Amino acid sequence: MTAHKSCWLLAVAAAAALIAGCGSSEKKAAASTSTSSSAYAKATTGAYAPTYATTTSASSMTKAAAAASKTTAAPAGVRIATASVSGLGKVLVDSSGRTLYTFSPDNASKVTCTSSCAAVWPPLKLEAGAKPVATGVVKQSLLGSDPDPEGGSVVTYKGWPLYTYVADSAAGMASGQALPLNGGIWYVIAPSGEIITKKP
Repeated sequence: MTAHKSCWLLAVAAAAALIAGCGSSEKKAAASTSTSSSAYAKATTGAYAPTYATTTSASSMTKAAAAASKTTAAPAGVRIATASVSGLGKVLVDSSGRTLYTFSPDNASKVTCTSSCAAVWPPLKLEAGAKPVATGVVKQSLLGSDPDPEGGSVVTYKGWPLYTYVADSAAGMASGQALPLNGGIWYVIAPSGEIITKKP
């Protein structure tokens, strides 16, 4: 009877230990689940959210795009070329092929054709920040600019301000050559910088 009772007590103790072990495992599992849930919550609430870097990157790109949109593109240069005109040889022309003239009163020093004169002989204007650009046999070293009394700048060649003539309705014309008009005489200019005074 005593031995039987001892076996019964051992069985009860073993069962209690098993129950306690299961309880401990459940607690550990619960704790593990709680930790995983906490980590998941942190990730989904933004503490370790992977979208943070993406948001920052998008913000930087937006700022860069805004800065780029405020940047003003550099103005295009004014191109000076040459063309052959019958009876005159090679002369300077603008990017449209229109003949360029010099005005004798300018004396290779300053712009003197203004107001009503400039309406007939439009000066070759240079946009702010732009530069005259030589093409072909035109010499870049002879290109420059002078202030226009009416605002802005005018392209010069070997010191001479350059003008077009409204009566030249097409490229290759030089109807203003050696013409005394608006207080002076108008001449075309060669790529060498020489003033051509002969009539075509």
